[in-house]
Amino acid sequence: MNDWQNELAESHRQQMVDDIRQIRLEKIAMQSRVYRPRLFARTMFNFANWMISTGKQLRRRYELPSVKCNNTESFAH
Repeated sequence: MNDWQNELAESHRQQMVDDIRQIRLEKIAMQSRVYRPRLFARTMFNFANWMISTGKQLRRRYELPSVKCNNTESFAH
């Protein structure tokens, strides 16, 4: 009876060691995985860059000419 318990305990211990080893391998694999953005992340990144470039174009079009204007006359009657 004692030998059977020892064998059962040993097999259970070996199963736990194997599980721990598998968890460690999965953790290493997850750390070394290359980041690949999905469709939503790529779309949002491109949208943000588009908004930034559009904002720069709008600033160049509307803000800079008004700063360089020295004429203070109003065209309203």
